[in-house]
Amino acid sequence: MTIHRFAALLTFLLPAAAFAASPDGANLSLAWTIPFAGMLLSIAVFPLLAPHFWHDHFGKIAAFWIAVFLVPFAMVFGPDAALHSVVHALVGEYIPFILLLFALYTISGGILVWGTLRGSAGLNTGLLALGTALASIMGTTGAAMLLIRPILKANAHRQHNVHVVVFFIFLVANIGGGLTPLGDPPLFLGFLQGVSFMWTVKHMFPSVLFCSAVLLAVFYVLDRRFWQRDPAPVATEKPQPIKLYGLWNMALIGGVVAAVLMSGVWNSGVQFDVYGTPVDLQSVVRDVLLLVFALISLWLTPKQIRAGNEFNWFPILEVAKLFLAIFITIAPAIAILRAGEAGHLAALVKVVSNSNGEPIDGMYFWMTGLLSSFLDNAPTYLVFFNLAHGDAAHMMGPMASTLLAISMGAVFMGANTYIGNAPNFMVKAIAEQGKVKMPGFFGYMLWSGAILMPLYLLVTLIFFHF
Repeated sequence: MTIHRFAALLTFLLPAAAFAASPDGANLSLAWTIPFAGMLLSIAVFPLLAPHFWHDHFGKIAAFWIAVFLVPFAMVFGPDAALHSVVHALVGEYIPFILLLFALYTISGGILVWGTLRGSAGLNTGLLALGTALASIMGTTGAAMLLIRPILKANAHRQHNVHVVVFFIFLVANIGGGLTPLGDPPLFLGFLQGVSFMWTVKHMFPSVLFCSAVLLAVFYVLDRRFWQRDPAPVATEKPQPIKLYGLWNMALIGGVVAAVLMSGVWNSGVQFDVYGTPVDLQSVVRDVLLLVFALISLWLTPKQIRAGNEFNWFPILEVAKLFLAIFITIAPAIAILRAGEAGHLAALVKVVSNSNGEPIDGMYFWMTGLLSSFLDNAPTYLVFFNLAHGDAAHMMGPMASTLLAISMGAVFMGANTYIGNAPNFMVKAIAEQGKVKMPGFFGYMLWSGAILMPLYLLVTLIFFHF
């Protein structure tokens, strides 16, 4: 194929041949979203059809989809536009996002819960309630990594223990993180877009409390029935009292919370321009502090504590590589959505808006949620945030109910599938290492469909209207 023919083929990606330095979302074809869709489809399909290949090569697959997007993009719009897109994705969103996950993952891995736990219905419900509360303080990643191994150990003797991990994913890895930007990745991305810390706390509290209370009650009834069916455990060793090791890491988690709060409260007035992407001084200070706190945790925590937690870097490396591709390839989708009815996703705009162009909050909740189930909730939050308006001040003001719908949909329905939220992956992998026969992709969806879908219908009736 000659250069001219290849260039002609590339113009298919635009509704008209429009080579511009800064692409306008209204002029972008949906074909530009193919790499993003391909990346997300890879996350969904490869672990099911070729798990060993995925385990060994997921980084290469992520790099492939980045190249599939960037090479044509650079040829059509120029290398400068491609570089600008990458820098904006890295500096504006990805680096702060992954540094927060890295800090919480590293620090929580330095806290060890050790002792004899027997997984009765009361104890399990208590541990899930504790993890749900901690999720908004130390993040769903941090809370999940702190408590998943103790709860697995407590229930290792039980014949029926799959439901314990499933509800753990529902509550600790997802819904519990809905109170603060620290809790769940989509809310942190909203914080980076300008949504205030306390707005999230205030507006998300009623729905998080309601969903958590309902799920904990359902879990207790279900777990009590399974507990009565399981044979009583045979004591093979002397019970050991519960002890916590590495508690100084709690102070470092407090430092992480303070650093994020600082970046939202302090307005330094100093801003740097990184290849067209504005970066505030307070954001730089926050990110440096997050990295420092993680390094301090690695320095202070004895290796024996991390060994007791079976701590390793694979889960966070997997998330880092996959989300790098997601954040880079999602750029055209966001640009198209920002174009509103002038863009090629005008049909989606019409679904979530009435005839007067006003948002339908119930539809925003369900559309954000259902796509979060399969496209990962962090980028999906960004997509609908930009679709609704894109300006944080306006979203927190006149469109507060719409922002709440988007936030609830992304956080709550990230629990619908394994690929809905980053910690879901980690919890499933650790549970399988602990010999729990976790359901497959569609088997897990049977659980979420039977338990979560009725709950979300109830949430819609209480909090929204169509």
